[in-house]
Amino acid sequence: MDRAPLFSTLFCAIFAAMLNFAAAQNVYTVGDEIGWDIPRDASVSYVNWASGKTFSVGDILVFNFVTNQHDLVQVTRASYDACDDDNEIGSIITTRPANVTLITTGDHYYICTFGRHCEAGQKLAITVGSSTPGIANPPTTAPPITPATPSPASSLPDPCAPVPSQSLAPNAGNGPTAAAARPPPPPDSSSTSLASDFLLVLLSIGVALIV
Repeated sequence: MDRAPLFSTLFCAIFAAMLNFAAAQNVYTVGDEIGWDIPRDASVSYVNWASGKTFSVGDILVFNFVTNQHDLVQVTRASYDACDDDNEIGSIITTRPANVTLITTGDHYYICTFGRHCEAGQKLAITVGSSTPGIANPPTTAPPITPATPSPASSLPDPCAPVPSQSLAPNAGNGPTAAAARPPPPPDSSSTSLASDFLLVLLSIGVALIV
């Protein structure tokens, strides 16, 4: 089985995801010069800080705080509203700076679990959108692969199907040519194997860059 079309499709999907990720990567320092701390007043609340900003998949949030005085954890909406860490998403980050890469679309909630810091306003809610209109999340699976041969109902030939050589020597008289009577030779297995190996290398590089 020729694996070259499969690996080519997978590589294109990963490469598109990488471009989508790179195009969206913006770095936001949460709270700006205030950092991740208990807001002094409503003017520096994290609701005001997030308003007007557009967050996309691939963007990075930087939480600057004093170690052993604050921490950071992502939680569900219920825990955000109640200021508890009963529904943690991932581990609590206790050392600064905390760099959080946004990898999914939707609503994201973050709180500080120290004392009553969350009740005092040390909590952040943002909505993450796709970096490309019409894409809800970065592609994680390859799209369906088009068959290598055309459908019987189709009248158009497959542009990728092998084409036999046109330099055929005619037979004597008006009979069919000898070359046309023979089936076309099979594709060169060495070149197919080389293409597959090359695409495997490209796919490995793409996966390593995404991870």
